[in-house]
Amino acid sequence: MQIKLAITDDHLLVINGLKAMLAPFSHISVVYESNAASALMAALPLAQPDVLLLDIQMPEIDGLELCKLVHKKHPQVKIIALTNFTESHYIKQMLRNGATGYLLKNTDQDTLVEAIEKVNAGEQFLDASIKHQLLHEMITGQKSSGYDIPLTRREKEILTLIAEEHSNQQIAEMLYISLRTVETHRLNLTQKLAVKNTAGLVKEAIKRGLID
Repeated sequence: MQIKLAITDDHLLVINGLKAMLAPFSHISVVYESNAASALMAALPLAQPDVLLLDIQMPEIDGLELCKLVHKKHPQVKIIALTNFTESHYIKQMLRNGATGYLLKNTDQDTLVEAIEKVNAGEQFLDASIKHQLLHEMITGQKSSGYDIPLTRREKEILTLIAEEHSNQQIAEMLYISLRTVETHRLNLTQKLAVKNTAGLVKEAIKRGLID
């Protein structure tokens, strides 16, 4: 069965590397590639891919929100997150937002192809190390991630503006995004840093060196 694949990543080098890895497999054809969310959303109705490889760290809108948007508007497109982020928050959020696969960018060729095939067939596919991490957290109740918490560019921007005491509405206007998007990012930040309010968020961010 022919599988039509789209790739969205903000680095052309990654896109070209993925295409080179998939070139020997005639049953997988790359029908669209993009490094921007807006271009992807405009092209999806025309390209009609079966599977989308989606980076989490994107310039216009991060992959968490983009995943939710693609899943809502094009539920027939099966999404695989392809990222360097191993923090469990990202994994769970991407799966909640509609992804059915999660791969790390250091994945090998065989695993990449297997993930595309299984997700296309309607199955869920998680990188083996991700499965092990989630199982470890479930059994021990302890997160496997280290002290540093990886944030997307947008999250860093919003965190900095929060620390500067801007309101959600002001942040939305400054970044030209919706109020709801700001609220979602703010909630994600409090969950990642395990705090309950803005004061705790800023204090923990400074402690971790995420802001000055």
